Amino acid sequence: MSDSNAQNPNAQNPNAQNPNDPNLSGRPPQPPYQPQYPSAPAAAGLTPAKDIEWGSYAHLGGLLGFVPALIIWIVFKDRGRFTDAEGKEALNFQITVLIGYVAATVLTVVTFGLLSWLFTVIWILSAIFSVMGFLAAKEGRNYRYPFALRLIK
Repeated sequence: MSDSNAQNPNAQNPNAQNPNDPNLSGRPPQPPYQPQYPSAPAAAGLTPAKDIEWGSYAHLGGLLGFVPALIIWIVFKDRGRFTDAEGKEALNFQITVLIGYVAATVLTVVTFGLLSWLFTVIWILSAIFSVMGFLAAKEGRNYRYPFALRLIK
């Protein structure tokens, strides 16, 4: 055998496998397995009737506190323009009401219970304005509360 054949054992047979080759199968190396997860489908937009319906429910949820308005706004804000606007408005008002409850608590403690009637006044005003917002939104009209901190733009 010549010196070139001694250095390259595959010189006589080009199809022979080199025992030092880590790729013994002869196939090109494959990338590591990575499972392909299907992406979540984009949420379908709301029909105009459903957009108005969910926008009005955001206001009506104020009878139960800020959580219904928050959930409706988070779930439907990208699916309907009316629900986005009304959900933000209802949520801003409910946050304002929550701040009113905190202030009423402080005032009630400071006055040793003399201003405890503030809780009832806040709840009645919140209920009245929430129902007014529901009725306006149910007709497809945007509703602005007479007083609300616009914290969510």
